[in-house]
Amino acid sequence: MERVVLNALEKNMQPELFLRLRRLLLASSSEKPIHQNPKRLPIRTRRLRCCRSRVFMHLPRRLLIIFSAIFASAFVLRTAVAAQAYVIADAQTGYILEEQEPRKKLQVGSLTKIATASVVLDWAERKSGDLNQVVTIPQAAFVGTSENNIGFQPGDSITLRDLLYAALVQSDNIAAYTLAHHVGSQLGSFLPSDVSSKFTPADAFVAQMNALAKQLKMERTRFVNPHGIDYKVKPLPYSTAEDMARLTRYAMSKPSFRFYVSQKERQISFDRAGHRLNYMLRNTNELLGKMGIDGVKTGTSARSGQCLILYANRESEVVRQGHQETVYPRHLMVVLLGSTNRFNEGTALLQRGWQLYDQWAAAGRLADPKKML
Repeated sequence: MERVVLNALEKNMQPELFLRLRRLLLASSSEKPIHQNPKRLPIRTRRLRCCRSRVFMHLPRRLLIIFSAIFASAFVLRTAVAAQAYVIADAQTGYILEEQEPRKKLQVGSLTKIATASVVLDWAERKSGDLNQVVTIPQAAFVGTSENNIGFQPGDSITLRDLLYAALVQSDNIAAYTLAHHVGSQLGSFLPSDVSSKFTPADAFVAQMNALAKQLKMERTRFVNPHGIDYKVKPLPYSTAEDMARLTRYAMSKPSFRFYVSQKERQISFDRAGHRLNYMLRNTNELLGKMGIDGVKTGTSARSGQCLILYANRESEVVRQGHQETVYPRHLMVVLLGSTNRFNEGTALLQRGWQLYDQWAAAGRLADPKKML
């Protein structure tokens, strides 16, 4: 029985806490049995004994330690979620606090747009691209997508900045493709002519998305389009919870990206045949602004199910040691793939994540290199 309980604890407890439990057990194995004669017990122990159940007093000391660990750390047992995969990580360091099927290849739907926006922002930074530049929405942007909530039409004119808002806030597929079409045409000009002639602008852009994935060591990821549509698409796109966590850390390191995904609402404008049209975007992330959540994105498709990535913040922790002060920013990230109830499960994982984070911080923030993103 002792071994069964220990195996269960090892799977569900933080490694640091489990090691402490093992040390207690090793120490207890070398101790002499506790005297059962009340007269030989210290006064403090006799008082405590009066308050304990006789059942527990007859248990071996080693089992008492195990059961105490179970009750004392009940709140660290895994949260039951139906999602196919998830990762909870300290966003500041990339240390994974907990994971489930982190390397399982899955479709991620519109989480793909995090990579799309990252490539656009990288291009703007490195090539002095102007996000206020007005571009035209191409006919190709409407191929393969049935959703058009904003009501775009081929030939509409809109700035790259408003396209980024549309893609990240309301997860618009046409906006994502238009970004890829324009920036891809710029990227294609840097390719040899014999190579660039074989690619559409969107193809050149997707190649850059995959190059970014390789740079970030997203070894189990393949992007095939800029919006994440996976219906009647060959080859299928895929990624993992671990890889998407790596991508999100990279994207959230950019102040502009953090601002885009933090907006609950945003008005954009576009021109159609000389007329100015306005549209109010609504963020698809229902948890934005709650529990310290300030990003990042949702994703949904028939293949991917409900996907969600959350970033949450708490006030920085100041640790004083003598005359020295160390400030620890507290940022938590949750990546959830293949869910049927992403907002409830995301909430539960975030709450659990902060519990795990607090324990990790209390233990000295020791980080196993094998558990780093």
